[in-house]
Amino acid sequence: MAIKRGLKVDASFSLSSMSDLVFLLLIFFMITSTMVSPNALKLLLPQSSNQIQSKPAVSVSIQPGSPYLFVDGKSPVTIDELPARLSLLLADREDPTISIHADKSVTIDEVVQVMNVAKDNRWKVILATAPEAKK
Repeated sequence: MAIKRGLKVDASFSLSSMSDLVFLLLIFFMITSTMVSPNALKLLLPQSSNQIQSKPAVSVSIQPGSPYLFVDGKSPVTIDELPARLSLLLADREDPTISIHADKSVTIDEVVQVMNVAKDNRWKVILATAPEAKK
């Protein structure tokens, strides 16, 4: 008498769960990659061979032809509102430092105005530059 087994092993593999996982990962990486710097300002910084690796507390960006300065790349302020805004951001800092990111085409007068605000409040100033190209 021959006894047959009722259970057979199915050798096929379903890829539907694998494709769902790949699409979820794809969506996750697309969302996180756009959140890296959504409000970044495009500035062409002057080049310099001297680079300081200091961590400024607040950055002030100056764009050419704009009446506004951008504090930390987000909030636009006028030069008159700048001391009050920076005082709020630097109030609890032990070593208050401002980094000025000025485009190449910005006049020196605009940069000096921001430097005078820092001098009046006894804050340190760093002028941001791009690394000089090697020859």
